[in-house]
Amino acid sequence: MSAEGHDHAHDHEHEHHHKETFITKYIFSIDHKMIAKQYLITGIIMGIIGIVMSLLFRMQLAWPEESFKIFNVLLGDKFAPEGVMANDVYLALVTIHGTIMVFFVLTAGLSGTFSNLLIPLQIGARDMASGFMNMISYWLFFLSAVVMIASLFVESGPASAGWTIYPPLSALPQAIPGSGTGMTLWLVSMAIFIASSLMGSLNYIVTVINLRTKGMSMTRLPLTIWTFFVTAIIGVLSFPVLLSAALLLIFDRSFGTSFFLSDIYIAGEVLHYQGGSPVLFEHLFWFLGHPEVYIVILPAMGLVSEIMATNSRKPIFGYRAMIMSVLAIAFLSTIVWGHHMFISGMNPFLGSVFTFTTLLIAIPSAVKAFNWITTLWKGNLQMNPAMLFSIGMVSTFITGGLTGIILGDSTLDINVHDTYFVVAHFHLVMGISALYGMFAGIYHWFPKMYGKMMNKNLGYVHFWITAVCAYGVFFPMHFIGLAGLPRRYYTNTNFPLFDDLQNVNVLITTFALVGGAFQLVFLYNFFSSIFFGKKAEQNPWRSTTLEWTTPVEHIHGNWPGEIPEVHRWAYDYSNPEHEEDFVPQTVPMKPGESVLHH
Repeated sequence: MSAEGHDHAHDHEHEHHHKETFITKYIFSIDHKMIAKQYLITGIIMGIIGIVMSLLFRMQLAWPEESFKIFNVLLGDKFAPEGVMANDVYLALVTIHGTIMVFFVLTAGLSGTFSNLLIPLQIGARDMASGFMNMISYWLFFLSAVVMIASLFVESGPASAGWTIYPPLSALPQAIPGSGTGMTLWLVSMAIFIASSLMGSLNYIVTVINLRTKGMSMTRLPLTIWTFFVTAIIGVLSFPVLLSAALLLIFDRSFGTSFFLSDIYIAGEVLHYQGGSPVLFEHLFWFLGHPEVYIVILPAMGLVSEIMATNSRKPIFGYRAMIMSVLAIAFLSTIVWGHHMFISGMNPFLGSVFTFTTLLIAIPSAVKAFNWITTLWKGNLQMNPAMLFSIGMVSTFITGGLTGIILGDSTLDINVHDTYFVVAHFHLVMGISALYGMFAGIYHWFPKMYGKMMNKNLGYVHFWITAVCAYGVFFPMHFIGLAGLPRRYYTNTNFPLFDDLQNVNVLITTFALVGGAFQLVFLYNFFSSIFFGKKAEQNPWRSTTLEWTTPVEHIHGNWPGEIPEVHRWAYDYSNPEHEEDFVPQTVPMKPGESVLHH
């Protein structure tokens, strides 16, 4: 161990002499394992709020203008007089649901939780590069979540410009009721969230580059670490663009500038804004908005790769091809943002360029899908809940990805743009796939986080009901989208053309309500297992990676004594030269042992 390493170990022993109080251990903790749990529990609470919102507006779509007691209870007399949802509130619910799920559940639940938990444990580090910065990043995230929730209680109502907050609805406080203070709070919340994301991402990048243990070369890293590392890089490059867009929007709203406004009339009155362009905002927003999709899905891909190799008892197929595909996806994700804007009046030539880059990104995505399927092929499959969710994620990623080929083509996209076809596509490929990755990660690493096992049978119930309901919700949406049903309308009763589609909306909502209700099985399993679950053994899945060499009881610094040294890659499963069907990374190579080709 180097002298520096000795000092590091000594520092941690020294820390032990200070008695940790409840506040330093559970609230203002600088231990990456505790911060991961804080992110996870906050993400779960935000997820509950986001799912409840979606169930409310699904009820409105299935049974428009009907009176529901629950609307009155949750939304109050102002927004649901006599239990009938006001149309402004429908837009607000859609807006906040999208914002919460994309930023506060999927980004934080995946990157925040699993990057924090696994990066130090899997690369053999005592903690993150900066524990203090890590703590600040969580508390900024928490603060932004509080501001976002607070915006729901503003007199004029929460932001209602869609989660993409296009101007002029988001730039003119007087445009609609949801353009007032709620919109300002939305922007403040996102600015704080971006600061948190940047601090977290910089920490992850520095930790992976500088703190790997002896022998842990980049090609011995588990795929989880590769995906977290690349995700952090995309975040650092693209989040500042959204921050600049949000700041310019705040200037337009509060200081009379015209970055995104020009030639606006309200009720016949000509406003003085000139020279700006709302399309400029679309470019800035989607320059983050599209990489954001991959910031959400890449960590899920990493978790799924790790879980599949472990539960197939086989080395991951095409390790280097997987790394190359992650890098290719990261690069291409930054040059495809224009496919969200094919009908914004874009030059058709530019549209064809974005079509080309969008279709190109299907290649590395397909490489990943083939490699997952080949990893499963002829494996000794252990069908636990984590494995089922991983296989579910591959399924939804492929079904959702296929419709992306239609939407990525500028001529085909014109027909289905802003219909339920788009909603179906991105919920499957990003929302459900990322959620499945998150659930798989929770079931798999729960013993590492809490030292207990989750109930397997409840996990099976959770998976099968969720899988059936997820397809039950989003599969029919493709068809009502192809029939032309537009999104973001709180009722379609004014259009006789769509009367025949109403019973499909009822079917979708029924699946949504059942699927939403069965998430309570997961919540019960999660929280009861923390306190009453069966005690976990050190390596319950017989896995090869470093995190399973640490003791079950958490200690500050992860390993008692020296940090283990790494001698082999992360996927030595069913190696014919060893008796056991898994060989941990810490086991030295035998004389004459051949290195597995990867």
